[in-house]
Amino acid sequence: MAVIAFLHRRTILPLLATLLLAPVAAVGFAAQDDFIVVQSTTSTQNSGLFDHILPKFTEKTGIEVRVVAVGTGQALKNARNGDGDVVLVHSKPDEEKFVAEGWGVKRHDVMYNDFIVVGPASDPAGIAGLKDADHALKKIAEAEAPFASRGDDSGTHKAELSLWKQAGVDPTKASGDWYLETGSGMGATLNTAVGKHAYTFTDRGTWLSFGNKSDFEVLVEGDPTLFNQYGVTLVSPEKHPRVKAKQGQAFVDWLTSAEGQKAIASYKIDGKQLFFPNARPGT
Repeated sequence: MAVIAFLHRRTILPLLATLLLAPVAAVGFAAQDDFIVVQSTTSTQNSGLFDHILPKFTEKTGIEVRVVAVGTGQALKNARNGDGDVVLVHSKPDEEKFVAEGWGVKRHDVMYNDFIVVGPASDPAGIAGLKDADHALKKIAEAEAPFASRGDDSGTHKAELSLWKQAGVDPTKASGDWYLETGSGMGATLNTAVGKHAYTFTDRGTWLSFGNKSDFEVLVEGDPTLFNQYGVTLVSPEKHPRVKAKQGQAFVDWLTSAEGQKAIASYKIDGKQLFFPNARPGT
């Protein structure tokens, strides 16, 4: 009988331990799975904004946010392929098309800043202080002064190309000559510009957080055409059933709420605010 009792203990105790630990393991798995993927831009990533605001969201909701930082065009393409739950980018026409085609649920304005043209203090094209950005680009082309472009179908690249078009210049004809297409994110393109003593077109947020400025200065700013709007969209769960719609919508709601907007506004570098919230609740 003692042997039987011993065998029962040898068999039953591990079984009880397994049963008791099973709910804990299940909870652990659920916690590990409680994250969303946000397809976004290198400008929001390089600026440091996500490092500032995402911990606040996660602390409130328990939802981890994993960011894929690429150009706007690639971010939208990734989302169309089902590789993401939310898109946060800055090319409104493309975002609206994304929603109109059924890939996104609804687009919301989130925040804005502006684009600027930066370049070396020597300013070989003489554009410093100009208020018309397209005029500045035309002068750069006329001087055939080096210009570094992202060339990556990002929101920044699209805005730059729009200004070249307004200036009546097709810079791609000089690709590899004075027009240098990096095919890279904003931080890498700024590094190229500094290394080549070239002008470049950047969002202000990335510029303020950029640490390798050398003698570069902001040369053109303040043109209304340099306005840079960011929007957020939940990827359609009808198109992609794997989309974590509940968690993704929680992130969209938080970003556009008073709390999320305050978090965005509070992000500053050297006392300078990088992004300005402009969500319209209920829209």
